[in-house]
Amino acid sequence: MNREELLNVAAEAGGLLLRSGAEIYRVEESMHRIFEAYGVRDGNVFAIPSCINVTINTDGGAPLTRVMRILDRQTNLDRVDRANDVCRRICREKPSYEEAMALLDSVRRRPVYGLPAQLLASPLVGFFFCLFFGGSLLDSVWAALCSVAMRLLLAWLERWHVNAFFCNLMGGAVSGFITMAAVLLGFAVNTDKIIIGALMNLVPGIVITTFMRDMMAGDVVAGLIRFSESLLVATAIALGVGVSLMLPRLIFGV
Repeated sequence: MNREELLNVAAEAGGLLLRSGAEIYRVEESMHRIFEAYGVRDGNVFAIPSCINVTINTDGGAPLTRVMRILDRQTNLDRVDRANDVCRRICREKPSYEEAMALLDSVRRRPVYGLPAQLLASPLVGFFFCLFFGGSLLDSVWAALCSVAMRLLLAWLERWHVNAFFCNLMGGAVSGFITMAAVLLGFAVNTDKIIIGALMNLVPGIVITTFMRDMMAGDVVAGLIRFSESLLVATAIALGVGVSLMLPRLIFGV
């Protein structure tokens, strides 16, 4: 594998990890290990959640640089684990360029959970978190209904590539509107428990954990970016719930 090919392999491995929600130190360390496995000691990597910049020198000393923009990110711990294994295998076996790219492509093409599985998991999250926060069985059933409606709406919005802020805003609004509908229908429900249980489907818990790990590892810029993303998600959820609770009170006086 020549240095141009090595640069591409390392960049693709790092991009795969970053798109799947891996920590910055994991991305940079994996790319450095790939370089070292092929005898390259002068590789430089700078990664943030939305971009990777990697540079190595040719045998003649001229710099080779690749910048990779990361636009689509999601949390996929299975893909992070598989990509980690592939990086270790590349370092251990030192395959050819075609073999290395095929290994990375096999991880990239791994199936993710489809909408039916998500529609099964989301109400369970809402149901049991509502119970956890002190809601009754009736509250938990409504939280499960909110979760199903939220997941269906988000799946429809994602088909149109709607930005994450608006998706979270609409998700929070749906949970609030359904909860207020339960109140208007005369059910004795705890609105706060229902909404909190359903919104646990939207809370970016892994992102919050990742930004803390980035900060502790010294990747302050990356940590601040992920912290800002978490604040935006929380703001969108709060705005959606606030609007959904305020409108029925203004209209119906509930």
